[in-house]
Amino acid sequence: MTFHQYPKAQGLYSPSFEHDACGIGFYANIKGHASHEIVKNGLEMLCRLDHRAGRGGDGRTGDGAGLMVQIPDAFFKLNCPEFNLPKKGEYGVGQLFFTEDTRERESIENKINELIEQEGQTLIGWRTAPTNKEILSDIAKSTAPVVRQVFIKGENVDDSLAFERKLYLIRKQAEFWAQENHMKFYCPSMSSQKMVFKGLLTPEEVSEFYIDLQDESFISAFAIVHSRYSTNTFPSWERAHPNRYIVHNGEINTLRGNINWMTAREQRFVSEAFGDDLKKLLPIIDNSGSDSSMLDNAFEFFVLAGRTPAHTAMMLIPEPWTENPHISEEKKAFYAYHASMMEPWDGPTAICFTDGKQIGSILDRNGLRPARYYVTKDDMIVFSSEVGVVDIEEENVLYKERLSPGRMLLIDLEQGKIVSDEELKSEMAQAQPYAKWLEDNLVTVEADKETPKEIAELTIRQKSFGYTFEDIQKYIVPVAESGKDPIGSMGNDTPLAVLSDRPQSLFNYFKQLFAQVTNPPIDSIREHIVTSTMTLLGAEGNLLHPDAQNARRIFLETPILTDGELKRITSIHNKHFQHAVLALQFENSLETELQRLFDEADAAIERGISLLVLSDELDNVSTPTIPVLLAVSSLHQYLVRTGKRTLVSIIANSGEAREVHHFAALVGFGADAINPYLVYASIRGAIDGDHLKGSYHDAVRKYRKGIADGVVKVMSKMGISTVQSYRGAQIFEAVGISKEVVDRYFTGTASQIDGIDLETIGVEAKRRHQIALDSNNGLLESGSDFQWRANGEHHAFNPKTIHTLQTATRRNDYGLYRMYAEMANEEQLGFLRNMFEFNSTNQSIPLEEVESVDSIVKRFKTGAMSFGSISKEAHETLAIAMNRIGGRSNSGEGGEDTARFEIDENGDNRNSAIKQIASGRFGVKSHYLVNAKELQIKMAQGAKPGEGGQLPGNKVYPWVADVRGSTPGVGLISPPPHHDIYSIEDLAELIYDLKNANRDARISVKLVAKAGVGTIAAGVAKGGADVIVISGYDGGTGASPKTSIKHTGLPWELGLAEAHQTLMLNGLRERVTLETDGKLMTGKDVVMAALLGAEEYGFATAPLIVLGCIMMRACHLDTCPVGVATQNPELRAKFMGNADHIVNYMHFVAEEMREYMAKLGFRTVEEMVGRTDVLQVSERAKTHWKAGQLDLSTLLYQVQGARTKKTNQDLRIEDTFDLRELLSKVEKSIKEKESIELEYAINNTDRVVGTIIGSEISKKYGEVGLKDDTIKLKFTGHAGQSFGAFVPKGMSLSCVGDVNDYFGKGLSGGKLVAIAPIKGEQEKNVIAGNVCLYGATSGTAYINGRAGERFAVRNSGANVVVEGIGDHGCEYMTGGRVVILGDVGKNFAAGMSGGIAYVYPSDEAEFKERCNTEMIEFEKLEDKNEIEAVRSMIIKHLEHTESTIALDVLAQWDEFVRKVVKVVPTDYKAMIDKISYHKFLGLTEETAAMQAFVEATGVKELAISK
Repeated sequence: MTFHQYPKAQGLYSPSFEHDACGIGFYANIKGHASHEIVKNGLEMLCRLDHRAGRGGDGRTGDGAGLMVQIPDAFFKLNCPEFNLPKKGEYGVGQLFFTEDTRERESIENKINELIEQEGQTLIGWRTAPTNKEILSDIAKSTAPVVRQVFIKGENVDDSLAFERKLYLIRKQAEFWAQENHMKFYCPSMSSQKMVFKGLLTPEEVSEFYIDLQDESFISAFAIVHSRYSTNTFPSWERAHPNRYIVHNGEINTLRGNINWMTAREQRFVSEAFGDDLKKLLPIIDNSGSDSSMLDNAFEFFVLAGRTPAHTAMMLIPEPWTENPHISEEKKAFYAYHASMMEPWDGPTAICFTDGKQIGSILDRNGLRPARYYVTKDDMIVFSSEVGVVDIEEENVLYKERLSPGRMLLIDLEQGKIVSDEELKSEMAQAQPYAKWLEDNLVTVEADKETPKEIAELTIRQKSFGYTFEDIQKYIVPVAESGKDPIGSMGNDTPLAVLSDRPQSLFNYFKQLFAQVTNPPIDSIREHIVTSTMTLLGAEGNLLHPDAQNARRIFLETPILTDGELKRITSIHNKHFQHAVLALQFENSLETELQRLFDEADAAIERGISLLVLSDELDNVSTPTIPVLLAVSSLHQYLVRTGKRTLVSIIANSGEAREVHHFAALVGFGADAINPYLVYASIRGAIDGDHLKGSYHDAVRKYRKGIADGVVKVMSKMGISTVQSYRGAQIFEAVGISKEVVDRYFTGTASQIDGIDLETIGVEAKRRHQIALDSNNGLLESGSDFQWRANGEHHAFNPKTIHTLQTATRRNDYGLYRMYAEMANEEQLGFLRNMFEFNSTNQSIPLEEVESVDSIVKRFKTGAMSFGSISKEAHETLAIAMNRIGGRSNSGEGGEDTARFEIDENGDNRNSAIKQIASGRFGVKSHYLVNAKELQIKMAQGAKPGEGGQLPGNKVYPWVADVRGSTPGVGLISPPPHHDIYSIEDLAELIYDLKNANRDARISVKLVAKAGVGTIAAGVAKGGADVIVISGYDGGTGASPKTSIKHTGLPWELGLAEAHQTLMLNGLRERVTLETDGKLMTGKDVVMAALLGAEEYGFATAPLIVLGCIMMRACHLDTCPVGVATQNPELRAKFMGNADHIVNYMHFVAEEMREYMAKLGFRTVEEMVGRTDVLQVSERAKTHWKAGQLDLSTLLYQVQGARTKKTNQDLRIEDTFDLRELLSKVEKSIKEKESIELEYAINNTDRVVGTIIGSEISKKYGEVGLKDDTIKLKFTGHAGQSFGAFVPKGMSLSCVGDVNDYFGKGLSGGKLVAIAPIKGEQEKNVIAGNVCLYGATSGTAYINGRAGERFAVRNSGANVVVEGIGDHGCEYMTGGRVVILGDVGKNFAAGMSGGIAYVYPSDEAEFKERCNTEMIEFEKLEDKNEIEAVRSMIIKHLEHTESTIALDVLAQWDEFVRKVVKVVPTDYKAMIDKISYHKFLGLTEETAAMQAFVEATGVKELAISK
């Protein structure tokens, strides 16, 4: 028996992909007074965070819950008199989980007794903790442990920290011993200060299971709680929190790197605190745990080695300092010094930590987790993910606050006080002369003017590294010109590297990972302040011993070097920075050459060398080179394993690296810095050939900036902010490389299918090199990655397939379609599915017995393409066609014209059945949501997962702006993350919100295939989604950086098979419909998708081709010659598409499917789903020189059980406040448009209040809604998440008390009010959560207090008054007005392209410093009409809230007008002025907007008349 039931790795499932999220909090007495009341309130807090917790597949088993308290000394003395316990603090208690195996338990206990004696401590005794297993679910019961407690007396220890160290030594040695002897136990805590009570429990089961917690004598001065939401249904007692020092809500994105660096460092640690005992503790990190428990391992070690908990937290989770202008010099020096010894553990994080004497909490640099707290007049503090988790009288509240990004909160229980972030960090920063140490020891390298280096035989060198004309002219030159990664479109239809007939670069076998659901990507452009490319070279010092020598490093601003910088580095005359060059010639076997590298590195380190330069710049061009990625990664892994990695830096001097992906991969696999010498030579060649204007120096600088920014963007897709954390974090997955190569040379990298061995990698490198030597012309190959070439790489959509498909569908000629299908299916191994054939064991059936075409096409969908990216004609034609056949078209993320919700006179229906909800929330309002059959949350898209989007101003025509709620001619930004989805429980909340907004629609979640997508799909299924879409990386019709098109995400075949298998293992498959898309071209493709587990199928590229697309790949330029991907009326006139053609295509695909189904013996699609037993690898695939080595058996793995959706999800919508209390009372009022007013108390567990009522109004009255204030709902208390989400005109909701996150999300015309319950000082409190009014489209809101982070993100039309906000306010805003009667946080107005903010700050200069001025300007409030409009908003704020601040402002109106700062986006202002001017000249609103658009964007005049 174990304490978990994780299945072993099988098929494509691996336990290593597991994630979790949660609700956290603590309740404590600041003065350190203990009581049972605190324990009871902690347990109550857990229960009120239950909606953030997960449940197993049985709906009963909790994902884990627990609490940490002080050692209950009085309780133990009362209940264990036989132990004769010493004074509090002089004994420790170990809480242990054992199996039912008595013999094993006794062996482990005897060993622990032995270790206690060995460490010089005294055993007091053992106790069995009373537990109640009867209340548990069957699953929890089957893994429930025997809970035992060991009591240990401290002997010969100077202080409590020394005693804690002894207990740590005892525990660690016991764990190692049990592991070696294959015995099982788990120790939640062993300490003289604190105890952990946790398990596979629901929140309410914690106190019922642990009977001791119910005893009145069980007292503590604090209770720290955690309620877990796991992405699986596999139970685990160990993975519940609290851990031993921390509770963690978040995700460590850089975990692999953090573990590797810790492994390398620990072998060089010297510790005064542990002395010779240190070796008993290694390894410090237990790799079998979750990311949270590994962070806890590191935290525990540093605290016990002598750091304070606060110092440890600052080291592991530093606030941003390199790009942050708001940080003091002393703090900057503190962080810079610690960065020289350790990288951040990076990711979205809120942790609470304690050593039993101090409790603290820290938030990540991005503020991506909620954290609110109350301090009361009777010295209590309640801190949690939400407000309302403990009942506190408003009169007893001293103040209400939030934890800001990068900030820390500390309660010192011994001193009985709260230590502020400023005081705490200032004290830390002044503890040592960090600034002086850095000044004396840190070397900064910057080259003078760059001059070109002579490189002989340039063309041959370029060819030998695979350079093409396309690489130079379409990639390197654009980057050197613009400093940006170039854009492409229409996805990727070339084969995977392992399927290609041509020799490929090793870089192409690695795909970038990205964040979806379990953690958010970040916006490295608009939130640049949190990013850092800072890089340090040279040997690391000793992390456990702070002194001046640790600062002895070389500082670089970016890991991308220039020739000049590399020369400077290798010319430093300083014994601490000596270098050695390791040449990458490839003359013997690869294995031999790699061993040579290791030996040379060892010898260099032995000589005191601290800089290893791996160079493929060989004198003789006829000598092939080791692929640089293999050289870097294998050496990095070798040095980590041998404990030498921190003694040296690895610099790659590479001719192969040229694209963003190459640099990201080199850094990700361990390179400290890279010099792309051949790129610089190519830039010089381009300048000499007149292909590039400007100086060499400027071109090199721009190229380097473009690449560095590109690497940051790649990191940010995974939610990583710093290059230092990204280095060695291996945020990639290998596709088509053998397990043996991965395990040895890319250790720990995700890889789902076995592929080519080391020898083939060598053969491929040598082939490419030989082709270069054999080519006798002086020209580079043209290149064919992004454009089809007759003699280039295979493209699935080529002139032949495009022409045949278009002709077939236009003529309704099935025979011609069969020719197209034959070409697509059989021509080349283009996709993984082409590797399979059907085995011949199946009994065929007559075609007439197979499900009909009309039935099959109902499973078909068209892809999510937004109106704005494609033309009105293309968008509507797709909807008409899909509605005709009973399939579904998808609106994409650009909203939809409400005129399309009505049936046309000729009976056509232009309404998209699927309405998408993406991060930009364009046009997402109540009316939009109720007019859908399916609501799709787009977590990622195939072309660019982990990234946002941008619609440039020249594509925002007036009709596009109208639908998106923005301004013509002004660019629009979709943020990389959904700002209401930072974790899995947030996604569950949005699913719940949308189900409230339209109870009849299916809720779908779109994911992109990547390693671990199955586990994410399991979490999504637990969150209540009805449909899960797995998109392939090769799909994608939108504009996207070329790096993303080629190098991010996986084929859908892998993602779909993994999701299907993992959902089945979890017992969740029957709850959801699985859908897939990504370059589905033929009926055979769809049959393959069904066999791998999909029930529904999406098509995007093929339908566009049917509509006339000819793959110009210029969608992003608005120049589409066939009127598909353009808004230009002149080009749209050339649109030849027809709904009949789409119908023909869908019918052809279904007919082809029927033929295969008859052959295979399947009567229905339903019975075909998941039947991989009818597939086998084809002979053609087995004989391919690379693909023949692929092991695809994991794709065909079958799990027993239901293979398709059988049961509907139950989100318990009937229990919502709206259905429980409101709807029956307001139905008459909605029907008869009669006013009604109702009053209620509200709690944080009442979520999404008002949304169902709003949906009923929208269904009946559309966008018009009801008269203002028809339905007035007044609440008192703590409103739960998403209060007033999507409420339409006619509804007015107010809450006296406070509101949680997502207040007013998607506000659609209604009115929302949050009112401070007590006036005066209390109005300065934080009373609203994070991400309020996200995506609001219209309506008003009044907040009588301060709000949290990311206020009014993507507001496109609501008018709001608030009395102070947190960081990133008004981000991406496109419309509406926001009046802020108070201060704002950092990075205000980032990406703000429309609307106006009026800010009344306490210090104008400081406010302006906090703004992101990239897109905005500041003005005074001078226009009379505008002054009156702002005054009117403040008067209404006063009327609704009785705000004393509003009263004061109105009383001193002239002073307010003088001091207020108007923040207006520059482009928006210019357009509004232009439109006003043309209206003044007599043009109508519509014509004035078009005229202004033409002037601003330079679109042809002719466009106006069309």
